[in-house]
Amino acid sequence: MTGNPIHLRASEGGAAAVPTLYEEIGGMPAFDKLAAAFYEGVRQDPLMWRMYPQDDLDGATWRLGHFLAQYFGGPSEYSAERGHPRLRMRHNGFHINPEAREHWLRHMHAAMDQLDLSPIHRQQMADYFDRAATAMVNTFEPSPGAEADS
Repeated sequence: MTGNPIHLRASEGGAAAVPTLYEEIGGMPAFDKLAAAFYEGVRQDPLMWRMYPQDDLDGATWRLGHFLAQYFGGPSEYSAERGHPRLRMRHNGFHINPEAREHWLRHMHAAMDQLDLSPIHRQQMADYFDRAATAMVNTFEPSPGAEADS
């Protein structure tokens, strides 16, 4: 699978043999902060907020933070609890058009602004977020209720 980082591990499922982006930016606290900042922005965005589980925001924040931590070389707690990420399948029920993609990216970039990232770490993360957001687009139809949000 292209774009998926490969990490040399000291043992099967063990710690990475070389530093990962996860470690270099501060481990789980950094990814918890990123996820919390992302959802703070989403809460203020009517287009995005209707796609997120208002009744399970803590769960959504955990899932996002742990998925991203795992993707960038951290522990595999996300997969241990949720199985394979299957991002397209998990997001298929949502109306994700190019406008929603841009909103999602705007909030993720604002969340990255809350971290003290080096330029190379920010670019690595931004590259992944751009690819992932593009892969989630599943329609080119206008957002439902877009007229009401204008």
